Parts: sequence; structure tokens; C-alpha cells
Amino acid sequence: QTLKQPPHLVLKEYPGTMGYGVGGYPLWYYLIQPVIAGFVGYLTNVLALEMTFRPIEFFGIELFRIKGQPWGFFGWQGIIPTKSEKMASICFDLMTTKLLNLKEIFDRLDPKRFSEVMEDAIMLMLDSIVEEVAMKYMPNVWSMLPKKVKDEIIVVMNIESETFLTTFMEEVKEHIDDVLDIKQMTVAACVREKRLVNKIFQECGDKEFTFIRRSGFYFGFLFGLIQMGVFFVYDASWVLPFFGFLVGWATNWVALKVIFRPLNPIKIGCFSLHGIFLKRQMEVSETFARVNCVEILHTKAIWEEILSGPKSKNFFAMLRAHSIVFTERLVGGMKPITIAAMGSQQFSEMKEEIAQKIADKLPSVMPHSYEYTTEALDMENTIRERMQKLPYPEFEGVLHPAFEEDEILLILVGGLLGLVAGGIQVVAMY
Repeated sequence: QTLKQPPHLVLKEYPGTMGYGVGGYPLWYYLIQPVIAGFVGYLTNVLALEMTFRPIEFFGIELFRIKGQPWGFFGWQGIIPTKSEKMASICFDLMTTKLLNLKEIFDRLDPKRFSEVMEDAIMLMLDSIVEEVAMKYMPNVWSMLPKKVKDEIIVVMNIESETFLTTFMEEVKEHIDDVLDIKQMTVAACVREKRLVNKIFQECGDKEFTFIRRSGFYFGFLFGLIQMGVFFVYDASWVLPFFGFLVGWATNWVALKVIFRPLNPIKIGCFSLHGIFLKRQMEVSETFARVNCVEILHTKAIWEEILSGPKSKNFFAMLRAHSIVFTERLVGGMKPITIAAMGSQQFSEMKEEIAQKIADKLPSVMPHSYEYTTEALDMENTIRERMQKLPYPEFEGVLHPAFEEDEILLILVGGLLGLVAGGIQVVAMY
């Protein structure tokens, strides 16, 4: 029966037993409070991080939910996945305004070198197109042409194809902003695959997130010492829930602040105070550049955006114009004979069909250019080097958006969890 009673009541029944503080509690009742506060601080910080990144999609029964908010009745979606479009937009505003100039990047592409890399694939493509179109519009004439004449056409085609691709790529470079919207491409990718935004923040802030988890225990323990002192002299039933809320709130708030503050280094004697994340600018810049260029800004994605994105019609308009010029040059001196054989109307139709077939087949041969394009654009090194030179206030914008969104909500969740833990302690005691 005695074992079932709260410790302070047991002490009153057995006066010889030593008790401490105004409540006469055993010593371990006080000593355990900082430890419990430490675990509460740790758990609230871990939960805050989990709620920031997970779940990727809304989990629960979505009876009611405000658009753009992670919470709903009843369920939750990670803050960053919920706001992936806004997060990506903020992140890539930094990239496109501070780190990358699209025209400058594409000026590094050498059209002549590009055409050399693509030469074999383009020749095979054009050879098949010419064969198909010739057999459609002038099958008899084409079939009767001597092999020597056909070989001469292939030689001319080889020469003209290099000119065609070189001049075409020069125009693409000149008007790259008209054929590629890199911000739309990156934001669309992050909305389509929300894990990408998570991955950018998680890999760039890996050490900071580890600090947040661990610091929850350390800060919670320190606040728990204060709680223990107060409870020693004043044991009202609300003290433990109040300090539980305070521990949960304060550990989240302090952890978030020391990551980004002070913004600029402050020297105090032989010590230097500086935000944990900001001190790792060199390392974070390398990670940010690598993750973005591997997952989002890779050459394949860029060409897919050019070929099928919202500005693709401008690209194919350029391609059509150059394809028609290519056909005119390919026919060359045979143009009068060709028009006489098929008529001017059919000749115009043939040129249009060649242009259309080039447009249809070009995406299938573009992968041959990926390696050279990646090497020439050199985006990863450019992003890394320029990010490493950013002033601290601008560099802070890489990771801080992950916490600025609904920061107060995360801190409040920590406080509520601490309140519950304090309430459990009260129930256990009384």
C-alpha cells in the first residue's frame, strides 16, 4: 500500500525518512527534473524537424484545410513539401539573381564544337530523313539516281549539316532567354517531386539539423535546472507543466537562433561568435551546387525544358527556319530540276516536311551532346564559387527559408509537447 502512494505522502507517514524542499520530496525527485527536461527538449526538436520535412504528402483525413497550410482537420503535411513551390521559388531567386546569368552560362557553348560532337548522330538522322522524303515526293527520280550522284548529295549534306547546326546553335545562344525559362523549370521540378526541395535543405543543413536535435537535450537540461530550483522552493501543481511548456518552446527557439545568429562574426576576446550555418559557407556552397546540378539543373533536364517547356515553340520556330535554309542549300543547283519534276507547291511541302521531321527526330539524338554541354556550361563550379563569395546576409537565404515558414508553429508545437510532459509528471506525483 505504501508503494502506491506518492513519495511526499510516504515521507509524511514516515517522518524519519529524509525529505527536501517545501514539499518534502526525496532528492531524486528534484535531480530527475533536469534529465526529463533534457529529453523533452530533445524530443520537441526532433519532432519539429520531422514536421518540417515529413510527410511528403498530406497524411490523415482532409476534412478541412486552408490552401498552402501544412495542417488540416485531421492530419499534417511537412511544411517544406506543403510549400515546395514557394520554397523553390525563393531558393532559385537567389540562384538566378546572385549566382547564375543564363546568357553568360550559354555563351560558354561553342557552336562549332557542339556540331562536331553531334556530327555522326545528325548525319544519320538527316540521311534517313532525306531518304524518306525523297521516296515520298519523287520516288522514281530518286530510285533512278546513280549511286555516285547520291554519294555527292551525302557529301554536300555532311558539309551543310555542320553549317546548319553551327548557325542554329549560335541563334539559340543569342536568344537563350526566349527558349529556356530556368526558374520555371526548377520550380516545376520541385513541385512535381517534392522530395527534391527536402533533399536540398537536408543535405545543405545536415550538420545544423544534427545540432538542433542534440542541443534540445543540452538546453532542456539547463532550463530543467532552473525548474528544479523553482520547484524546490515552490511546488504548486502548475509549476511542472509551465516549465515543461517553457522548455519545449525555448529549446526550439534557441536552437533556431544560434544557427543563423550572429549574422556577422563577433569577436569576444579569443572567441568568435557566429551563426553555425554561416560558418560553413565554403562546405555548404559545395553541397548546394552539387545537389542542384545532379538533381535539377542537369543537362538532360535543360534540354527537355527547351524541347518541351512553355517556350519550346520559339525553339522549334528557329529550328524550322534553319531547316528550310538547310534544305535549300542541300538541293542547291538541282533546285530548278527538282521544281520541274515535282512542281513548286510540292517542293515547298517537301521543305516543310523535312523541317518537321528534323524537329520530330532531334530530341532522340540530343543525348549525344549531354557530356559536352555539361562540361562547357560548368554550372556546378560556377554556382559553388559564386556562392562561396556571397555576403553572409545573402548566403543566409539558402537555408533560412526552411525555418522562416511557420517558424512560430514549430516553436509552439515544442511548447505544447513540453506542457504534456509536465502534466504527466504532475499526475505521476499526485
